[in-house]
Amino acid sequence: MNLPGGHHLVKALTRHGVDTLFTLSGGHVFPIYDGAVKEGVRLLDVRHEQTAAFAAEAVGKLTGQPGVAVVTAGPGVTNTVSAVVAAFENGSPLMVVGGRAPAFRWGQGSLQEFDHVPLMTPITKSAHTVTSVPDTVDAVDSAWLTATTPKQGPVFIDAGVDVQVSPAELAYPELQTRVLEAAPLEDIEALAELIDRSRRPVIVAGSAVQLAGAHRQVQRLVEAASIPMFANGLGRGTLPADHPNSFSRARSVAFKSADLVVVVGTPLDFRLGFG
Repeated sequence: MNLPGGHHLVKALTRHGVDTLFTLSGGHVFPIYDGAVKEGVRLLDVRHEQTAAFAAEAVGKLTGQPGVAVVTAGPGVTNTVSAVVAAFENGSPLMVVGGRAPAFRWGQGSLQEFDHVPLMTPITKSAHTVTSVPDTVDAVDSAWLTATTPKQGPVFIDAGVDVQVSPAELAYPELQTRVLEAAPLEDIEALAELIDRSRRPVIVAGSAVQLAGAHRQVQRLVEAASIPMFANGLGRGTLPADHPNSFSRARSVAFKSADLVVVVGTPLDFRLGFG
C-alpha cells in the first residue's frame, strides 16, 4: 500500500486492535491524525498530554492491551513522563507515539526540537525513533510485542514530520504471536508440594495476575485447595469481592498465623513489608 508514513503508522496500530488515540492536538502529529481519520480510528483530544497518557494507561490496566497516546514533539512528549513512569512501575501496557522535528533540519533549531529517546529510555521497556517510512510498521509491531510481553509496561516511538508525510509502498508482515513461557516444571511441583504440606496457607495476588489473564487459574487453585486470598493494589478483582475465599481487612492477622504465604504477580515492596 502506497501511503504516507503517518498513515502507515496508524494502519499498523489497527492491526493490533487499536480503535482510539488519546491526544492533544499538535502540528508534529497532524499526518498521524490524517491517517486516523482515513482508518476510522477515534481521536480523543484532551487538555493536557499527561491526561492523554494516563487515559491510555487506564486502557492498558482495564484490557491488558496497550492504550495509545499520540503527542506532539518536545513538551508534548515531556508532559507524558509522570504517566509513563506510573505505567513502568505498575506494569501497565502503554504505547506513547511522539512527533519529532524533521531529520533534515536536526540541530538547526526547529520548532520544539528535542531528542526524546534518551529521556524515555530509562522509564520504558523500549524507546525508538522511526527514521524512515519502511521502518514504521516494524517499529509499531516490535513495540507492541514488547509492551505486552510480561512484565508488561510502556513503550515509546517517535517519528519526524518528514517521515510521517513521505509516501512509500509497504508490505505488512504477519503479526508475531506472543508466547508466554510457563515456569519450570520443577518449580511448579515444588510450590504444589509446599501448598499441599502447609496447614494455613495464604495467597496474595497482584495486578500482574489480571494482566496475564491468569485470574481464572488463581481462582481454581484457591477453590480447589480452600485457600484464603488477599488482593494487593490493582490485583483487586482477581476474585469477586463476595467470594468466600476473598478477604481484605484481616491481612496482618492472616500473615501472622500463616505457615505459607504465596505471592503471585506483585513485588515484595513496602506494601508487603519488603518480604
